[in-house]
Amino acid sequence: MECNASFLGVLEKEFRYREMEFEQLETERLYLRKLTDELYEQILKNSSDEEIMRELNLDAGEVSKEKTKAIKGFSTFNKSLLIFQLLEKSTHKIIGWCGFHTWYLDHDRAEIGYTLKDEQAKRKGYMSEAISAVVKYGFEEMKLKRIEAFIEPNNIPSIKLVQGLGFQKEGHLRNHYQKNGKLEDSVIYGLLLEEYHLSEKKMR
Repeated sequence: MECNASFLGVLEKEFRYREMEFEQLETERLYLRKLTDELYEQILKNSSDEEIMRELNLDAGEVSKEKTKAIKGFSTFNKSLLIFQLLEKSTHKIIGWCGFHTWYLDHDRAEIGYTLKDEQAKRKGYMSEAISAVVKYGFEEMKLKRIEAFIEPNNIPSIKLVQGLGFQKEGHLRNHYQKNGKLEDSVIYGLLLEEYHLSEKKMR
């Protein structure tokens, strides 16, 4: 994947780790800068909280949680992560992230996650643009057979987003995860490789 050299040059001036090489995807309005689990872990372990908050677009509470994960190690025998920072082309500002925070290496499937941190970037279709690029990368470069999304049942915008990209509802999971000490439900949406190929053919 070709990288935009001039843009990476701007990033290198602002980013502490000049020796790191970033693979980058590009959409009409976004750059998607790839962070592997190793790179993400290195940033968290070797940067100040202020640098982490700036470079990864995290708040103070999130920094503490992510550092704990880094100390334990992100990769296990069969699980890893791969995320992309979303940078707005017009401003070069990090506006959020999208990627696979749970990648089951032995089973060729991954869970997609995404968020927009910048309020001014919301309701502009950026996330649909980003997810489309990341899904394409997942199936064509990572050779995934399945991509899944776990969403809060009342998060209607997120549900509509994945439905618009071809994800199918597969079930409702009760007491699936803890949020602020409370057990919450999830609905699960999935997209299979053959469904992705079919939608790609229809778009041609």
